[in-house]
Amino acid sequence: MHPRDLSDHVAYEAGRGIEEVARELGLDPDDLIKLSSNENAFGPAPKAVEAIQEYAPSVHSYPKSSAADLRERLAEINGVDPGQIWLANGGDGALDYLARAFLTPGDDVLVPRPGFAYYAMSARYHHGSVTEYPIRKSADFEQSAETVLEHYDGERIVYLTSPHNPTGSEIARSAVEAIAEGTGEETLTLVDEAYIEFSESPSAAGLVGKREDVAVLRTFSKAYGLAGLRLGYAVVPPAWADAYARVNTPFAASEIACRAGLAALEDDAHVEETVETAAWAREYVSGTIECPTWESAGNFVLCEVGDGSEIADAAQREGIIVRDTTSFGLPECVRITCGTRPETKRAVEVLNGLL
Repeated sequence: MHPRDLSDHVAYEAGRGIEEVARELGLDPDDLIKLSSNENAFGPAPKAVEAIQEYAPSVHSYPKSSAADLRERLAEINGVDPGQIWLANGGDGALDYLARAFLTPGDDVLVPRPGFAYYAMSARYHHGSVTEYPIRKSADFEQSAETVLEHYDGERIVYLTSPHNPTGSEIARSAVEAIAEGTGEETLTLVDEAYIEFSESPSAAGLVGKREDVAVLRTFSKAYGLAGLRLGYAVVPPAWADAYARVNTPFAASEIACRAGLAALEDDAHVEETVETAAWAREYVSGTIECPTWESAGNFVLCEVGDGSEIADAAQREGIIVRDTTSFGLPECVRITCGTRPETKRAVEVLNGLL
């Protein structure tokens, strides 16, 4: 007996962790700086940590009330009804829910290349087929409605990312609306805004109330520092909010995740420090590293270093873990997550010594 044919599926390649690298190289984990996974340099929101500790004794109960409270709070923030908030086990869980709700076997989706690998993975898990549109290095990774629509051929879901990972480029809300206007009535335009807190551009969530063919994806992993809790959500149009109960797993977001999420939303000081430091780090890296970079609206900077794998491996031996972007189709680059000021300065120092 064997699983179904998974030959078209590619495993997700995550950024390397401190423990993994320390064991491999025989280093002390405390001597390593991890800047490979776009995590929060300041850790989880302190109020979220307090909530985790407070509610730990209640994890024997299902998170019915906490999930309802979190959906209500997120609905208030985004100007929608609670039913339009689809909580999930991370942003990738929300991608799965949307694929379940929209895809039938053989449906096509349109994904960016380079881009987050899980867009295509999720579609294939749900028996969809994948086509791509380019985000070209030759055009400084510009994102435009024209490029997307040029490659559109009736796909059921069009995936957009703003800010885009791994390049940091953005797509204007007017371009998102143009794409929604230019695609078919049965096509969903899905905007991944995992890094929106680091951007000064308006969210596409403002389009959700006006259209039935735009949805937005968000996460608590980045600005709120809750990557390990796996908490994300989608903001969907009211017309198909009821589909959530038919496609989600029972209690997809845990009691601890929901309580931590509620607390993190009230921890303005943590988010402000995170966003301000990321803005400083982007400017510092771009202005100090001795190689080409691209303007970024996320908490990371893409750098052209020649041989990304070689530089990333050498940096690890010097105690700096950055992301080799070969898996994104950019083998000549590495992506550097914005760390604290000392971490960022040390990373640039090490990389400049290797270039």
